[in-house]
Amino acid sequence: MGLTAAIYAARGGLDPLVITGSEPGGKPAIATDIDDYPGFPDGVKGPELVSLFRKQADRFKTQFLEGKVIDVDFSKKPFEIKTENETLFCQSAILAVGSAPLWLNVPGEQSLIGRGVSVCSTCDGPFFKGKSVAVVGGGDSAMKEAIYLAKLASDVTIIHRRDIFRAQEALREQVKKLTNVKSLMNSEVIEVLGEGKVTGLKIKNNQSGQTSRISLDGLFLAIGWKPDTEFLKGKIELTEDGHIVLKGESETSVPGVFSGGDAADKKYRQIVTACAFGCKAALDAEKFLDNQV
Repeated sequence: MGLTAAIYAARGGLDPLVITGSEPGGKPAIATDIDDYPGFPDGVKGPELVSLFRKQADRFKTQFLEGKVIDVDFSKKPFEIKTENETLFCQSAILAVGSAPLWLNVPGEQSLIGRGVSVCSTCDGPFFKGKSVAVVGGGDSAMKEAIYLAKLASDVTIIHRRDIFRAQEALREQVKKLTNVKSLMNSEVIEVLGEGKVTGLKIKNNQSGQTSRISLDGLFLAIGWKPDTEFLKGKIELTEDGHIVLKGESETSVPGVFSGGDAADKKYRQIVTACAFGCKAALDAEKFLDNQV
């Protein structure tokens, strides 16, 4: 979202400054193969796509500052933005802070991200057509992931640490009807197996303590997302789970502060929708600044 906003803002003559954050490029920067972004019929590597976004922003003279925002003051003009090393001032701000998936933090997980470990079935599910996959989680998101993957994979195993799913009943009933979906209850993944790609999981039954191994090709995590909005608490309106509340297309509760993407969007979480948010936020910021003259 941030680089798209920068491109539109720079083309509109707003002289934008992008503060890169601790993970420049966000989720796309750690994605291996991206097949669902328009304009790349053969797919594109995540880091390559981010690099192209940045080159386009550079072309329009966008300024970049390496660092992470740790605090803001939107109670006065100009707005005050504090990074780890300096304090900046601006007339308008676009919050493209994104969100991060919650991980299991078990051996093998991080090294196999993009090599069988995923947090997005819509993004990566098509790579697992006819293959065996698992979904970890017990809420609505896990059920939706399993339902989507059941259309593609040969079989889907839902792994949940409790003895009952907390998802809404309608989704539970829908999953029950799927003949290629099974469940492992009271179970936890304690290791992701594989060299270079996922080949299986080591599972522990948290009631008996017994461990077992299952062979599969993909692991999809659906245990939650955490928006990177901790520093915004008390500064703009947030939902109970930390997502930014939008008043219109991109307006936050503070006039002149705009947002979108995964920090506000709990439904889609796609690169293309985040880019759309970036476009809207930049255009809304431009209109806001024009009205201040």
